[in-house]
Amino acid sequence: MEHSLGTVLPLYSAIPFVGMLLSIALGPVLMPHFWHHHFGKVSVFWAAIIAIPLIIAYGQAGVYELLHVLIADYIPFIILLGALFTVGGGILLRTTLKGTTFVNAGFLAIGSILASWMGTTGAAMLLVRPFLRVNKHRKYRAFMVVFFIFMVANVGGALTPLGDPPLFLGFLHGVPFFWTLHLILPMLVVLGVLLLIYIAFDKYYLLKEKREKKVQQNNEPPQTALESGKTLEILGTQNFALLAAIIGVIIFSGSVKMAEVSILGVHLGLQDVIRNILLVAILVISWIITPKTLREENEYSWAPIQEVAYLFFGIFITMAPVLAILKAGESGALSFITAAVKEPSQYFWITGALSSFLDNAPTYLTFFSTALGQFYPGMPEATAVANLLAEHPTHLMAISAGSVFFGAVTYIGNAPNFMVRSISEEAGVPMPSFFGYMVYSICILLPVFGLVTLLFF
Repeated sequence: MEHSLGTVLPLYSAIPFVGMLLSIALGPVLMPHFWHHHFGKVSVFWAAIIAIPLIIAYGQAGVYELLHVLIADYIPFIILLGALFTVGGGILLRTTLKGTTFVNAGFLAIGSILASWMGTTGAAMLLVRPFLRVNKHRKYRAFMVVFFIFMVANVGGALTPLGDPPLFLGFLHGVPFFWTLHLILPMLVVLGVLLLIYIAFDKYYLLKEKREKKVQQNNEPPQTALESGKTLEILGTQNFALLAAIIGVIIFSGSVKMAEVSILGVHLGLQDVIRNILLVAILVISWIITPKTLREENEYSWAPIQEVAYLFFGIFITMAPVLAILKAGESGALSFITAAVKEPSQYFWITGALSSFLDNAPTYLTFFSTALGQFYPGMPEATAVANLLAEHPTHLMAISAGSVFFGAVTYIGNAPNFMVRSISEEAGVPMPSFFGYMVYSICILLPVFGLVTLLFF
């Protein structure tokens, strides 16, 4: 039903999605007071702009499409984010370390390593608050958060299906769990270059702060912070067990095939329903067993996850027609895109460009299917995937890397981006606007991705 609807939807059905993106980009800049108090209503407005005509024009097919987006995609998305946000917010890293260039580079490197094994959202929620705290004395912090989003919330998740949702989808469709280790060299190149650029930025701003006489003692040699008895204390360690439980539940839902159940006409595997219930249970357990004082010291509040829930409701609903058209391939209004993609470099940039604004998981699946159709039309999926891995691995590497790396290009490219931004703003960091952030990503990330294209694709 999803694919047939995509064949008849006109291209202008993407207008509400564009309106939603422009609202997120321009609302906080042009109407900050209005946006702060009414962004949820704006999100619902754009959702209604597409949902009502979709239902009127396509009847049951339109209703099904919207219910499918909500039940199969949006609700599991928010449940997983909510569980990771709550569990991560229950772990307190108490330290007297100061945010020197060395310490900050260490945070980014460790977070990038963790991201592939506990997910970009899990790693970001675990480390963003202590990262902000050790830099509380620094005047210029926005660039730090931008690089944190680049590295921890996105690129670092490229090595395993646990790291980022599109890779998990590949795992569900027959890509072996450890096959994504093929991405280690492209990932290390991107992370290495970004870390060097970060160090240059950090040293520049430390010198600038010193000249302005706002911070006098923060560009000490790295060993000073480590040799003067600085300590690290971890509280709320019971939440690490819950974090492991979340990872286990996700692996379970992707590895086990159970009977299907129908929820309002949308068919889900029973394992997916069990996963959602268990994740909610983990969230509740974390909330109950974590002392309130610990969360207060961690500056935990529900505001960031509420903002994500409201805004991504509008994003998911308005995005549905665009994804349906893309999934229709050469039968849809965007056929000129899928028909033009042939080479690995094209897969890397097209998958990446769309993943910057659309949900990267279905975008990955769209071009994964496009590659299978290009090389093995009519062949059973299991056989086609095995042949793709053996005969055209670079194509799948390009699709995988594009969907993960390019999530860093915009605030909405990957789920944790928005949450990191919201948490940072709550901590008093004046984050760049939607387009301001893209100035960073275009000037820094796109040249690095160009280098990756030349080296690997």
